[in-house]
Amino acid sequence: MKTKFSKISLALLLALILTSVFTSCSDGKTKITIYTSSEDFKIEYVEDRMEAQFPNYNIIIEYMSTSNIAAKVKTEGKNTACDIIWSLEYGYLDQLNNESLLASLSGMDHSIYSEDTVRENWTVDVRSGAAIIINPKVLSDRGLAEPESYEDLLKPEYKGLISMPSPKSSGTGYTFLYSLVKAMGEEEAFAYFDKLSENILQYTSSGSGPVNALMQNEVAIGLGITAQAVTKINEGADLKIKFFEEGSPYALYGNAIVSGKETRAEVKEVFEFLATTCVEEINEIYFPENIMKDKYPVVENFPTDIKYSDMTGDTLAEKQRLLAKWKY
Repeated sequence: MKTKFSKISLALLLALILTSVFTSCSDGKTKITIYTSSEDFKIEYVEDRMEAQFPNYNIIIEYMSTSNIAAKVKTEGKNTACDIIWSLEYGYLDQLNNESLLASLSGMDHSIYSEDTVRENWTVDVRSGAAIIINPKVLSDRGLAEPESYEDLLKPEYKGLISMPSPKSSGTGYTFLYSLVKAMGEEEAFAYFDKLSENILQYTSSGSGPVNALMQNEVAIGLGITAQAVTKINEGADLKIKFFEEGSPYALYGNAIVSGKETRAEVKEVFEFLATTCVEEINEIYFPENIMKDKYPVVENFPTDIKYSDMTGDTLAEKQRLLAKWKY
């Protein structure tokens, strides 16, 4: 009997401990789930800001790739655990919106954002701009002048000295393709890349590849990410950022509430803080591209008065259509 009683007591004690653990973990706090494809450093920043701003909420930020976020929300629909989508590529937001999976944000003040970033059911998070980045030493060592136009990049003296991300694997690479399709026309743009490919050392798999190649003196010219080049320059690298007449290609990432979740006041409260205060702070610290109306954050060595490429009409369907034609 003593042994049996001891086993029962032990089981009851274990049950009490587990109950206490689960209770302390939740603390009865309101749970809000955010799906994001954002960078680690941004996630850490927002987690700290959310914890300070909303100590009574249990805010869970789950990272997954852009395509996985879109697929998961599409599959689960309005029954998804996700309340807020943070920093998802606009093309995927378009897709979700077309299937009525995003809540209306008509009550929000969209006038605080730059006009070319405004959409009906989501708000801008980041503008990721690109540029022509130069390694002056490699050019000087070879007695070559800096290119001043996309046409210049076709000159035979630059053969093997140019690096560009592949549009099929890199959003940055695709922005260059799309921006020239808009500027030149589709047929002429693809003909241009047929010629440019003869001068490309390699099409990198990621948007960071060209700047890395520049840093290693492997190439003289990189079609890369502006913010990455600025970071390297501020670390002491001898790089130069240029924009051609067609402007800076860019991709937009945005924030939205999943349809049906806007009925929860706490979700709307967290979303508004994320989409205004957090976005503005991150814009000023990490990504000083223009996204807030009449606000141009200043970061050392970051170009000012950037002229952006015409990226209108850049839908997910259009992206898929153009990439089907890409052969490199």
